[in-house]
Amino acid sequence: MASVFADLALARRLELTEGRGNAAFVEAQARLDPSSGAIWKTAGGALAMFAGVGSPITQTFGLGVHAPLHERDLDAIERFFKTRGSAVFHEVCPLAGVEVARLLARRGYRPVELSNVLYQPIDAATRVASSPDLHVRQVERHEAKLYGKVSARGWIEHPELMPYIEGFATLSVDCATCFIAERDGRPIATAALFMHEGTALLAGASTVPEGRKQGAQNALLDTRLRTAAAHGCDLAMMVAAPGSASQRNAERQGFRIAYTRTKWQLDA
Repeated sequence: MASVFADLALARRLELTEGRGNAAFVEAQARLDPSSGAIWKTAGGALAMFAGVGSPITQTFGLGVHAPLHERDLDAIERFFKTRGSAVFHEVCPLAGVEVARLLARRGYRPVELSNVLYQPIDAATRVASSPDLHVRQVERHEAKLYGKVSARGWIEHPELMPYIEGFATLSVDCATCFIAERDGRPIATAALFMHEGTALLAGASTVPEGRKQGAQNALLDTRLRTAAAHGCDLAMMVAAPGSASQRNAERQGFRIAYTRTKWQLDA
């Protein structure tokens, strides 16, 4: 398998895939809930998403990575969010360069969050060891509510987030390839896959409390990687909080950190 280096070319590929994945979600939200006002646009090479005030998807992706960033681009992006009553957020890859960070700081932005973007080259032989007691299957569209409820139960320790997780997961069935892991016929875990031009974005991992430490996420990862390879993908990616259990689990399965992103917020 050919080496893939963590350079600007890789960053452009990863950022575009995540941006397009979120754009697909925004489009699904707009179709299924027109009153939400969900919309996305491109400006200065970045993808700007509005999925509702307070949504973690309401931000930009790829700022400064695909094209040089200019003041006029930020003017347009800030209007896009502010006219919809939203705060302004940018998820910025370090390969965009220090000039982007300098420009944001000069305009009154501050860093509010960090995330690691991980990647792994894949092919038809890529496998993740999993338990034979688990059955993974693709979710049908008529099962969207089931998928949403199982996903939300994986966040039961954070009840304030469960309604959002349920709604997000339910909509995901309309725009991504979603899977459920079952044990003895009972759904215990969920995960999603979005593919764009040969890159597979892995997201939506959630396991119900009674289903944890049984290898469900390994089984879901194995299925998603095999599915992605079968559809022509040669690269997989995921995003995790720095130093988190999710990052450690990804690294155990062969993923490497490509870069650490910074989320910037414009102070009111």
